[in-house]
Amino acid sequence: MIVHPKIRGFICTTAHPVGCARSVEEQIRHVESKGTVANGPKKVLVIGASTGYGLASRIMAAFGSGAATLGVFFERPSDGKRTATAGWYNNQAFEKAAHAKGLYARSLNGDAFSDDMKHQVADAIRQDLGQVDLVVYSLASPRRTHPKTGETFRSALKPIVGNYTNKSFDFDKDEVISVTLEQAAPQEVKDTIAVMGGEDWEMWIDHLKSAEVLAPGCLTVAYSYIGPRVTQPIYRQGTIGAAKDDLEKTAKKLDGKMAAIGGRALVAVNKALVTQASSAIPFISLYIVLLMKVMREKGIHEGCIEQIVRLFHDRLYGRSLQDVPVDEEGRIRIDDWEMRSDVQAEVEKMWDSVTTENANQFGGVDAYHREFLRLFGFGFPDVDYDADVEI
Repeated sequence: MIVHPKIRGFICTTAHPVGCARSVEEQIRHVESKGTVANGPKKVLVIGASTGYGLASRIMAAFGSGAATLGVFFERPSDGKRTATAGWYNNQAFEKAAHAKGLYARSLNGDAFSDDMKHQVADAIRQDLGQVDLVVYSLASPRRTHPKTGETFRSALKPIVGNYTNKSFDFDKDEVISVTLEQAAPQEVKDTIAVMGGEDWEMWIDHLKSAEVLAPGCLTVAYSYIGPRVTQPIYRQGTIGAAKDDLEKTAKKLDGKMAAIGGRALVAVNKALVTQASSAIPFISLYIVLLMKVMREKGIHEGCIEQIVRLFHDRLYGRSLQDVPVDEEGRIRIDDWEMRSDVQAEVEKMWDSVTTENANQFGGVDAYHREFLRLFGFGFPDVDYDADVEI
């Protein structure tokens, strides 16, 4: 099949297997160029391992630390008429590269929120690895079915206090637009916390701990985001922020539980990036357009893999767990370059002045488009997108 991108809203409905493989190869090369992680992990579970920060974490563990990795995700294979999801192709490329290097790499595809998947993972660890010394929790899903009650929750992207209006960017029309989001109902806040908060992470750790598959000194890390002033009402002070608050509270609770085996539970606050999830959030997309321009000009732009390389090398490893640098809330801040005062001052100045007419001059609209398409395996210069490929 000849595969070209088909964009529908903030989703690309096709993915290119060769392009996705090229993306994984580039990330592997970057990891290997930075050398081996001092005292890095050796047996790693990544929950949400097929895209974004989860995929980068798995690549980093395998090719930066020689780790055996077990990945969990929910992706769709090709049915012969349509392509598989990008995450499916990413994982195929990762496993091929890991196996070629003699590394253990096994993946389980299914609902990570379910009890069944937790049992499968614990059994796989027990049979193949014995125990794991790092558990990365990097799930991004719009809905969750509770494994105990059977209730399905759907997340909402809304402010909590009043309606909110601000600039956003319509990538279908390449226009700066005004978007108003209505205040969330109390139930929508609760549902978003149920999907994106810390309950499932805690369920995972409790299950793995009771199954005795967490090694002494095991570390578990989940990923969060704070963001700038201009996105606060919709993000950190909105429904998603309430879920992130819950995730961070859960980290403190889990840190106490992990202490019983000499381990730790931490949250890493990462930078804003072009991801499938962030593309769906109003206001965030325009902020990323401007942020990318500023950070590229300052020579400090990072993608997922650069962020995770810095997290492993400069924060998590090469020191005792108790010496991991955190902020006053106990969070690892790998968003430190994004939140630099000089970066934010320039972004805010552009935000006030950006219009449809000057958006590409002010921001990285073209760069955003390129980054978005690369998520699905498109836009790699050495890939022939008019060639027939096996999907």
